[in-house]
Amino acid sequence: MNNKKVVIAGGGVLGTQIGLICAYHGFDTTFWLRSESSIGRTTPKIERYSALMLEDLLKAKALIGNPMGAFMYPKGMISDWQSMTAEKIDELAEEGARRFKENIHIELDMAAAVKDAYIVIESMSEDPQAKIGVYTAMKDLLDEDTILCTNSSTLLPSMFAEYTGRPEKYCSLHFANTIWKNNTAEIMGHPGTSPEIFNAVVAFAADIGMVPLQLHKEQPGYILNSMLVPFLSAAQALWANGVSDPETIDLTWRLATGAPAGPFQILDIVGLETAYNINQMKPAAQQEGTVENKIGKLLKEKIDRGEKGVNFGKGFYEY
Repeated sequence: MNNKKVVIAGGGVLGTQIGLICAYHGFDTTFWLRSESSIGRTTPKIERYSALMLEDLLKAKALIGNPMGAFMYPKGMISDWQSMTAEKIDELAEEGARRFKENIHIELDMAAAVKDAYIVIESMSEDPQAKIGVYTAMKDLLDEDTILCTNSSTLLPSMFAEYTGRPEKYCSLHFANTIWKNNTAEIMGHPGTSPEIFNAVVAFAADIGMVPLQLHKEQPGYILNSMLVPFLSAAQALWANGVSDPETIDLTWRLATGAPAGPFQILDIVGLETAYNINQMKPAAQQEGTVENKIGKLLKEKIDRGEKGVNFGKGFYEY
């Protein structure tokens, strides 16, 4: 790939991680942010997640020779675990630190940010009008060949294709949280996405250490969230109906399945604001007395207390 410039539109939790993994794999990475206050919120995330990534990379040295190491190493940062040595990991960490320092830029001027970009990944909040506003402002600034992707976890690309000015070069590219460990990249086109562009995004995902997971048709929630959201909703319903408490529900799941985390631990990682927004999109959430309405009220109480998840030090658990 000749053009190595990637642009991330948005500096939220996942947008920050996407930009960092791109920078780690050698891509010149620019975050386009709306305002100076956005820089103030994003810069600490860049510092925090780059430190976490390098920390997990260095911790992988202790996994060498451990049969469980093949399951536990940061898969988005190490391409060949079988040949890995402590010395090679040290070299990767040193190179990674250098790339984080040299490859990451922040830009408020949209035109300057997207100029000469190979790919732009929109990672804004799940607000359709906000996304349309960004696409409308951006469409005449993009180079003719630039690929545009959305990282939306709940909205379909066909909802926005007409606003992008390049529907054939537009698709979804969705990542999981803790991208450097859970290295999934779900690629989903809309009916107008060019097959060549789809394949180019698949190749790009592999270039940044992800496992490309191809969807053959549009699906709200992709593959992962189509399974995960009902699971988390079921756990929240048990809580909202007073059947059991989050700690016991989590313990039940971990003991019975061998999973490393229960649903409320996962919700803390996802973030309670995201969980609340997903819940409130359900029509039943607006109807007094429904389970969805109870869930929304309980989540809102925690959010209002600042208990928003891992990144805020407390959610269902303290961190």
